[in-house]
Amino acid sequence: MLKLTVNGVPREVDADPEMPLLWVLRDRLDMTGTKYGCGIAQCGACTVHLDGQPVRSCQTRIGDVAEARITTIEGVSGRVAEAVQGAWRKLDVVQCGYCQSGQIMSAIGLLTDNAKPSDDDIAGAMDGNICRCGTYQRIRAAIHEAARSLA
Repeated sequence: MLKLTVNGVPREVDADPEMPLLWVLRDRLDMTGTKYGCGIAQCGACTVHLDGQPVRSCQTRIGDVAEARITTIEGVSGRVAEAVQGAWRKLDVVQCGYCQSGQIMSAIGLLTDNAKPSDDDIAGAMDGNICRCGTYQRIRAAIHEAARSLA
């Protein structure tokens, strides 16, 4: 049994320490907000926070995160998360929605560390988060909107 803290709740899972965190979240803990996209950490759909930092859960082994605080899209909270989610709704960012949990997790990570990001800061933080619908301009605008609301 491996012990984890997911969204502030201590959990125990029976899983091989080599199993990707993504599959533990989705298949063992029934937390399906984190999406499978590519399996090689290139698309960002599986982004979660480990100790507040965005990581790709498809390439993060569960055995490596036992001491970390894991936060999924289901568990984000606080001022920055509310600002990002509010901006996403206000600017109608979502099209198909598949990538959006990963996009939001990355945006929260950015704004937690940088309250006034430039377009270059946003591009750097969001690099590797692929949106098959191409809503990149709306995503960038929503991050700026969230930053303004936090000021």
